[in-house]
Amino acid sequence: MITNELLSAIAIVLTFIAFVPYICSIYQGKTKPHIFSWIIWGSTTFVVFLAQLSAKGGAGAWPIGVSGVITLFIAVLAYAKKSDVTITRLDWFFLIVAMMSLPLWYLTSDPLWAVVILTVVDVVGFGPTIRKAFDNPDEENLTFYLIFVLRNFIAIAALESYSITTVLFPFVTANACLVLVLLVFFKRRMPA
Repeated sequence: MITNELLSAIAIVLTFIAFVPYICSIYQGKTKPHIFSWIIWGSTTFVVFLAQLSAKGGAGAWPIGVSGVITLFIAVLAYAKKSDVTITRLDWFFLIVAMMSLPLWYLTSDPLWAVVILTVVDVVGFGPTIRKAFDNPDEENLTFYLIFVLRNFIAIAALESYSITTVLFPFVTANACLVLVLLVFFKRRMPA
């Protein structure tokens, strides 16, 4: 029988399988992550991890926590490598909205509202990456996002307690990754 801990371990392994080549491709200059998206994603992901723990998500929350730490590292790496220097007013808007929303989770003192707010913020975090991916679709690594779709569904299966608080973030994030993959996939096939 597959335990929650085993499913969580599989999801963590998938997290590393996704992140290691992604990080290597950043060092090689093939992938150029948008720093604002990664700041937003790292912040929200780690706080959702804490909310999932408080809602008794158990082992299913672990992959989200690991992902949050690595995501913040990618934000630092994106800054250090000057990965995407085309920051627009719209990008600033996405970042400001996301960062202004983060304190709301604290004010609610309720893990459910924290997760709802942070999930919305995380989806807003896709804004700069979607804009950049539309302009430069070859600078995104589709395998990375596809692995995260799979990883998030496995993380959901690993949860020890199912509620909106524990399921919403990984479910919405998986679907947002899938939308990004489809956008880039079709954009790459469009005539120039």
